[in-house]
Formats: sequence, C-alpha cells, structure tokens
Amino acid sequence: MPKRTVLDPQGQTIQHALSGLGYAAVKDVRQGKFFVLNLDGWSRDEAQKQLDRISKEVLTNPVIEEYRFEIVE
Repeated sequence: MPKRTVLDPQGQTIQHALSGLGYAAVKDVRQGKFFVLNLDGWSRDEAQKQLDRISKEVLTNPVIEEYRFEIVE
C-alpha cells in the first residue's frame, strides 16, 4: 500500500466516485496491490522470516510503500 504520506490519486478518484454513488460515509480510500504466494517446505516461523525478507527486498518499494502479509494454512 502507498504510505499515508504519499499522494494516492487512484484512491481519491475511487472515493470521489463512491461519494457520487451515494456512499458519502466513505471518507478515504487507499488503493494498493496484493500478491498470493504458495509455499512448500518452510515451517511457519521460517515462512514468516522469509516472507518479511521477500516483501522488503522484492515486492515493495520501501520508500513509498508499506506492506503486511498473512499466512493462511
């Protein structure tokens, strides 16, 4: 996701469209992306360590983006 300090024109456009459709209660939208990775052979602890590293080094631009991940078994 873009950091809160980074302008998100796509999110603003979506929020404006929602407001025009009658969803005035939606005051802010942040638009981002997600990845689904299927893992094999790592323990949960190892998966957590490796996913943190992959997220920082490969999947995000840490200057302007934040990340989080979820492990689903």
